Amino acid sequence: MKSIRERFLKYISFDTKSDEESTSFPSTDTQLDFGKILVKELEEIGLENIKQDKYGYVTAEIPANAEGFYTVGFIAHMDTSPDASGKDIKPQIIENYNGKDIKIGEKILSPDEFKELKDYIGQTIITTDGTTLLGADDKAGIAEIMHAAEYIINHPEIPHGTIKIGFTPDEEVGKGVDFFDVEGFGADFAYTMDGGKIGELEYENFNAARAKIKINGKNVHPGYAKDVMVNAGLIGTKLAQKLPETETPFNASDYEGFYHLTSFTGTVEECRLTYILRDFDAENLERRKETIRKIVAEINAEYGNVAEAEIYDEYSNMVEKIKENIHVFEIAKKAFENCGVTPLVQPIRGGTDGARLSFMGLPCPNIFAGGHNFHGVYEYVPVESMEKATEIIIEICKTAKK
Repeated sequence: MKSIRERFLKYISFDTKSDEESTSFPSTDTQLDFGKILVKELEEIGLENIKQDKYGYVTAEIPANAEGFYTVGFIAHMDTSPDASGKDIKPQIIENYNGKDIKIGEKILSPDEFKELKDYIGQTIITTDGTTLLGADDKAGIAEIMHAAEYIINHPEIPHGTIKIGFTPDEEVGKGVDFFDVEGFGADFAYTMDGGKIGELEYENFNAARAKIKINGKNVHPGYAKDVMVNAGLIGTKLAQKLPETETPFNASDYEGFYHLTSFTGTVEECRLTYILRDFDAENLERRKETIRKIVAEINAEYGNVAEAEIYDEYSNMVEKIKENIHVFEIAKKAFENCGVTPLVQPIRGGTDGARLSFMGLPCPNIFAGGHNFHGVYEYVPVESMEKATEIIIEICKTAKK
């Protein structure tokens, strides 16, 4: 049986970055290719009913060997964030971490800035080389599910119900479960292995929307532009400045929402801005969407109908669905405690496939995968956290009794 470290390092060698501008599903062919690798590995491990459907979803199961158990699912996503390159990842492995700065290429991963590093002194940490993301979001989750599945198959003395496994594409661009067959998956409930640091157990998440704004300009020779030129790029910067500076990710924590400018491209002729809007309160999210519409209207009133906004919802706060099925949370909480991990029950300042799945009829809280600083070059994951997540998956399977 491979170590979880070996498994994780294998998975991150595949570039599976998703693309929010793509009109295909999945958004990149590399995710389909990676899914085929996972199918082959699932076959080698000995799971059953393994398939990759036309949308790229990979599913499999371990049949029950005892009665009186729930059918439990475990889900992770195959894509990595488009916010940073996931190609040619060159991981660094720091054995017996000493609590000091870690050099990642020309950058420094420092416990002075990233204080949680101090929690992992003496452990094995995997980092990037400072030029790419690492891919622990969510290949750590995939590795943990795979590792647990192989352990359970190799230990038939462990009683359990039917165990379902699902790997999804395009989670990072908000489309991860667009075509997920909940009924066909067949689980009573599931868990996404997609959280951060060890101990995280989450059943609240942001309500989420996305705003795409386009500004149309008019370009003429600057020497003769008086009262004619409309500079879309300059108008775009003016629009961005109209949003409250205090309501950005840098200034938000706990249950506070934000406006987050994720991309800005502009010329005189055309400018495009993309925002993600986040809030735990659904009414506040509606207020944020209305603020965007109001600002676009102000720009149009000033410059003559140059701007248009497309605003759409991405996912909702799963809390109401989990509270209706609180036993799903309690089973996980007990498994944490049995494995010696203190549950850190807190809202997800983000979202997972589980948020949408919960509204599709599959209650799906989120469990830590162990990584830190997702979506950028400072990403890292302690190996021991992945090992503990694997242990918790196995414990949930053992204790998920009706």
